Amino acid sequence: MNNHSSDTDGRGMPAIGVLDLQGGISEHIDHLERLGIRSVRVKEEEDFQNLAGLIVPGGESSCISRLLRLFNLDEIIVQQFQKGMKIWGTCAGAILLAKTVINESAHLGLIDIEIERNSFGSQLDSFQYEAVIPGLLKKPASLTFIRAPKIIKVGRDVNVLLQIDDYIAAAESSDVLVTVFHPELTGCLAFHHYFAKKCNLKPRDVDGTEVLDPTWRLTSWTRLARISRG
Repeated sequence: MNNHSSDTDGRGMPAIGVLDLQGGISEHIDHLERLGIRSVRVKEEEDFQNLAGLIVPGGESSCISRLLRLFNLDEIIVQQFQKGMKIWGTCAGAILLAKTVINESAHLGLIDIEIERNSFGSQLDSFQYEAVIPGLLKKPASLTFIRAPKIIKVGRDVNVLLQIDDYIAAAESSDVLVTVFHPELTGCLAFHHYFAKKCNLKPRDVDGTEVLDPTWRLTSWTRLARISRG
């Protein structure tokens, strides 16, 4: 297994893994690399070594769930979580981490939230939303919603980070972060910076928490996709 790492000389150092089954993997790795955080593509049990955190990316939650069961990764994720690994789910990842999913069975059930799939409609109903998140985004940043779910309610041990109208768009417990939008699809590094610190890692310092990497482009992740196939 030749996983891409943002620090090939530090493979024994703690890293953040990105679940590499389906969805936006390279985009997350690109953001972690920009922060100087070692990253690992996670496909099998051995890839969980030295992981301080795991990102479950957006994609298709039913597909990812089937692949998790097929490769027995669901049990491994829960085991590593119980040992202290932090987890961040974006969009489909948030659905997989939820304790309650409306009209279907829960998947990993690692955070006490109730979530509803495809709450905004089809892919054509995707949109951008400008938001400030106290403690995370000091200035308005553009958030990308693509066939997004809605978090309907949270348990008492879950902190709401962002509420929009009648739904919750971002929340966290002590060990889990969930966002129904896609921070990896913009040049904003604030969410990856926040998650790295949640994992007790030391990301590259940024100018406040509203940083937009001026070198980021919509196609920046494609170089990492080429590496993963090489």
